[in-house]
Amino acid sequence: FKGGDTCEYLLSSGRFLGEKVWQPHSCMMHKYKNSEARNCLIDKHIVFIGDSRIRQLFYSFIKLVNPQVKEEGNKHGNIPFEDKSASIRVDFLWYPEVNGSMRQRIKTWTEGSVAKPHIIVAGAATWSIKIHNGSNEALTQYKINITSIAPLLEKLAKSSDVYWVLQDPVYEDMLSESRKMITNEKIDAYNEAAVRILNSSSRNSKAKVKVFSVSKLIAQETIMKSADGLHLPESSRDTNAMILMNVYCNKIMKPIDGSCCQPQPPLTLIQKLAFCFFTLSIIGYLIINLIHRNNFQKNKSCTDLESGEEKKPAISTPNVSTLEMLLHSFCKLGLIMTYFYLCDRANLFMKENKFYTHSSFFIPIIYILVLGVFYTESTKETKVLNREQTDEWKGWMQLVILIYHISGASTFLPVYMHIRVLVAAYLFQTGYGHFSYFWIKGDFGVYRVCQVLFRLNFLVVVLCIVMDRPYQFYYFVPLVTVWFMIIYATLAIWPQIVQKKASGNCLWHFGLLLKLICLLTCIYFLSYSQGAFEKIFSFWPLSKCFELNGNVYEWWFRWKLDRYVVFHGMLFAFIYLALQKRQMISEGKGDPLFSNRVSNILLFISIVSFLTYSIWASSCKNKTECNELHPSVSVVQILAFILIRNIPGYVRSVYSAFFAWFGKISLELFICQYHIWLAADTKGILVLIPGYPMFNVLVSTFIFVCVAHEISQITNDLAQIVVPKDNSTLLKRLLCIAGFFSGLLLFSAVQDQSRH
Repeated sequence: FKGGDTCEYLLSSGRFLGEKVWQPHSCMMHKYKNSEARNCLIDKHIVFIGDSRIRQLFYSFIKLVNPQVKEEGNKHGNIPFEDKSASIRVDFLWYPEVNGSMRQRIKTWTEGSVAKPHIIVAGAATWSIKIHNGSNEALTQYKINITSIAPLLEKLAKSSDVYWVLQDPVYEDMLSESRKMITNEKIDAYNEAAVRILNSSSRNSKAKVKVFSVSKLIAQETIMKSADGLHLPESSRDTNAMILMNVYCNKIMKPIDGSCCQPQPPLTLIQKLAFCFFTLSIIGYLIINLIHRNNFQKNKSCTDLESGEEKKPAISTPNVSTLEMLLHSFCKLGLIMTYFYLCDRANLFMKENKFYTHSSFFIPIIYILVLGVFYTESTKETKVLNREQTDEWKGWMQLVILIYHISGASTFLPVYMHIRVLVAAYLFQTGYGHFSYFWIKGDFGVYRVCQVLFRLNFLVVVLCIVMDRPYQFYYFVPLVTVWFMIIYATLAIWPQIVQKKASGNCLWHFGLLLKLICLLTCIYFLSYSQGAFEKIFSFWPLSKCFELNGNVYEWWFRWKLDRYVVFHGMLFAFIYLALQKRQMISEGKGDPLFSNRVSNILLFISIVSFLTYSIWASSCKNKTECNELHPSVSVVQILAFILIRNIPGYVRSVYSAFFAWFGKISLELFICQYHIWLAADTKGILVLIPGYPMFNVLVSTFIFVCVAHEISQITNDLAQIVVPKDNSTLLKRLLCIAGFFSGLLLFSAVQDQSRH
């Protein structure tokens, strides 16, 4: 950990990812939209003062505010720009040399009666080299002039942001005859003088002129693409302007994916309380552990002198062991949450932007597929979608989704569309699994509901508290939670139709189908009635769970995107279980699911359907249009995969233990990636070991997977304690949980009030 200000890194160091994406050292750069730039610079006055290179930077900067601006006007004169709607003024002042004229202009801003610009960007040197034919006398005069200007800039830096732009290198082979004297050696001498004088001037001053030296690094990579050897190509100018925007606006706008120049967020009241709770849990566990060790020493086996028999040590009471397990779990969880906070809220570890290449996505995919095939084992049972097979399915899908996220593959539309199918497949399994349980077991008790809700939501609730994020931020958990409650309500509402009841009378099957049709009608209505949907989820306290950035639009979008797939999962489960009950399918080891002829026909149709969907997804040109079709057609590839995976008996009889292991912790992997594998709430990549990308990924992945596995075990342990089977005890626990969430809402309201 080097410490320091990420602003300094942003202004001085970085590298290119590919040809056009600039990656600052240690932090992430946000790409500002025009609306964001206007909101940041509202009522601001910005001045660019210098030569033609500064003029280029001026134009790139104002195009971030208004992209319609054209580079017109007197090239060797002042150029004003104003956005009246946002009261933004940006001026370019033509001062190609660091001389008395520039000093006089800067001096006027230091006088009390004149309004000072909020941002000043200055720089010049190449004209001095050109006019004086690169003489040493010109360099000496430059040093004298910049020495006289430096105190004025320091004075301005106390109330304004002042940047001195160092000179970019030139491409000497392309320079015209009139510019041949501008050499990189001369430019380095001028830059060295400017840095030395400005740094020495600010040594004893809190205010500091920021040296904009990153432009040199960018120019070194791109100047050969220059039209004249002197001026940067447009893409490089735009990068410099975006860096300038990040330096000034990140601390104002606080974009999630702009970690450069952002201060560490202060701890909220709820975070402080969580910190105290975990600290007390750790202390409590250590004390109890110490007491148990002492008791163990005292209760060691000893001989009764009267009877001559050996006494057995006293057995600990169940209450003590439960308390110890509770404190032990919270102790581990507290340490893990500290790691979460340090990774993604404290400015301790570095963060970098994602950069997609085909190789960064497809090579890891091939690698994990080979590993998965290598660890093949026989299944315990050969039923369709047996436990090992669904764990395997969840596992490889989760690994593909993780690679998709870390590689930034969402920018490649065909990959995006296939990943949408994987997310839909998770929800399909939700519909299939919960429907099968309720249909076969007929268990609609509170214990089952509480167990599922606890296992789904425990980690997310803790992260909402520790990481200060809304519940809807972890969108997948709200999605599966709401769908579970919908499945439960559909089947639990009178009349409760289960397999045992339906086997006695076939009419009950029609009753269940009627329930499913009603569910489909409600889904269809809500998907095309955004107003009704938003009204339902805008009621307090539901709004506290489903709002993101002040509205429930994101929740509506996420729900609508896969609105039919849970219904498809329920319907598939109903049809499959009905066929299984009537022994219309063969699930013996090595046997095809149907007769050879039917199996071959279905297998052929499934393969064609699978490939047809992939071809359609790969030909997608517009994400919005493809998202509109996705809810209706995603089930095609899901069903095709299920049939391909289950029709051949030999394929159904084996599974990948490697994928199944990851499948058992898939939910924890999906949630934990937000903060300890990716960074800046999934927008970037966590860097534990800078300078070694592959080694960094290996180390961070190892820690990430271990943490996810540990959290899965903690959740299982706590579920047994928090959600007991005894109804009276469970009711008391539910009252305690209700009190906890009431307190959380109260503290949240106090927190929101203090923020406003």
